[in-house]
Amino acid sequence: MDGEDILEDFDNKIAAEIRLPEAMNKKLLCPFQYFGITDSIDLSNVKWIKGRYVVSELTDIYTESDRRVNEIINALDKYTKDINDVRALGYCVSMEHAKYMAEKFLLAGLKADYLTCNNSKNRIQIRQKLEKKDINYLFVVDIFNEGIDIPEIDTLLFLRPTESLTVFLQQLGRGLRLYEEKDCLTVLDFVGNSHSEYNFENKFRALIGKSNTTVLKEIEDNFPHLPLGCSIVLEKKSKETILNNIATATSLSRKKIIKKILDYQHQTNLPLTLKNFIRFYNMPLQSIYKRASWKRLCYEAGKLNDFNSENEKAIVSAISNKWLSTNSLSYFSFILKLAKQNFKINISTFSKNEETMLLMLHYDVWQKEGGFSSIEKSIRKIGVNTILVEEIKEVLELLIEKIDFKELSISLPYIQPLKLHSRYTRDQILTAFQFSSFNKKSSNREGTALNKDLNTEILFINLLKSEENFSPTTMYDDYAVTESLFHWQTQNSARPDLGKGLSYIKHKEEEKRILLFVREKAKDEYGNSIGYVFIGEGELKDYKGSKPMSINWELQEPMPHYLWKDAAKLSIG
Repeated sequence: MDGEDILEDFDNKIAAEIRLPEAMNKKLLCPFQYFGITDSIDLSNVKWIKGRYVVSELTDIYTESDRRVNEIINALDKYTKDINDVRALGYCVSMEHAKYMAEKFLLAGLKADYLTCNNSKNRIQIRQKLEKKDINYLFVVDIFNEGIDIPEIDTLLFLRPTESLTVFLQQLGRGLRLYEEKDCLTVLDFVGNSHSEYNFENKFRALIGKSNTTVLKEIEDNFPHLPLGCSIVLEKKSKETILNNIATATSLSRKKIIKKILDYQHQTNLPLTLKNFIRFYNMPLQSIYKRASWKRLCYEAGKLNDFNSENEKAIVSAISNKWLSTNSLSYFSFILKLAKQNFKINISTFSKNEETMLLMLHYDVWQKEGGFSSIEKSIRKIGVNTILVEEIKEVLELLIEKIDFKELSISLPYIQPLKLHSRYTRDQILTAFQFSSFNKKSSNREGTALNKDLNTEILFINLLKSEENFSPTTMYDDYAVTESLFHWQTQNSARPDLGKGLSYIKHKEEEKRILLFVREKAKDEYGNSIGYVFIGEGELKDYKGSKPMSINWELQEPMPHYLWKDAAKLSIG
């Protein structure tokens, strides 16, 4: 409750976690039916201080008229099976609001009570009354957020805006306990016009879980990626309110970000850092780097006394277009180590693998061959702007912190730095497998890349292909059959009796390595290219057809779970 960051007490590491959608898919929690109800109350002008509404103002608005109470009862009548046969918790903004709601429900002939810190001595008796259905509605403030287990609760009423995602999930969790007489939880959330700083997006992202589409798109498409057995239904006006709020919040102009930097000190006591800022505002790094470097934005907001623009364009591009599309502990840790020594390197101290990673870094930042007399001078140049070096360190530490899988080594007859299950850009992959050198950058943009010297062929695979990015002749049918078997369709010219097609069939006897790099689709929700996950070496299991050929590759290591889920979806349509 003090607003401080508990993660700092644990070295900023989460040892293990389970997200809401995953818990539901594993049937550890019961499914929900979530209804977004249009609220007649307009909160857009309610005072907003330190990231939340002023409680006294909300209380006055919510207790001044019976109209809203009638709307709540009407919604219960519409969305529950029997208004007199539920066990419902109603979350209120204050003790006065909870007491008011209980009194109004009693006057309407509904069995209700309230529980706040003022009458908490009756907590056990009131709880038992709810369990036995001696009351059907219990109105609370924060007393039931955590530490209370009443699995019988089958209905939740969100009668106030919940600014904190943690509190929202705690409150939702009160109703998600499994109970044999409960098929699902009914959630009624009352949605009205809100303050521009109020965040609907993170609430719906938590309910949906990870997906490659924006929350805006999920809402517009009526939530196709919800956990098993769950549904979200938004009334027309509440849907418009939510879409408008998210569209406004996500269209973050440079001016808006600078204003948020200026307002930050008035909203929290946490120091202004990139990490604290994006967490506090639930803002993706992509939103920052579409506008400028973090240090420049802080400088323009008057929060930084000095700024040097040298290398800024190249470094912002490396972060935005390369590192945000990459996910590799070994590669990020390597760059971070260089950054901590201001990129002052001596090339003679590096191993062959590290030299390859230096070349990957060269192309990440400068994006073209040469330009310097040596790779050492190229890397040293990155470090001349110490302000931006500090920013590189902040970004890499954030990206490393987010990594939630274990990368694995792969045994090949030559040295290369990429790890299994990590994600890399095409340029990084082409550099790692010697298609690019310091003096010549590979121009390969095909679905395959063959290095004859290494006797290795790289397969670049997109699971989801759109007509926007692929022509009808390249819409190949690629998907995971199992976690260790991947179905891949060759180019339309490949046939099993000669050329490329024959080389796939005979790859074992010719000792040719087939390496698979897979991504979900070409672009992410921010319009950036998605990196490819290295799923390892494939060994031909079987094939059929001609022009194109359909090949099943047996993987030496099962593909990572986070990719298997998307890859398997494609196989079942």
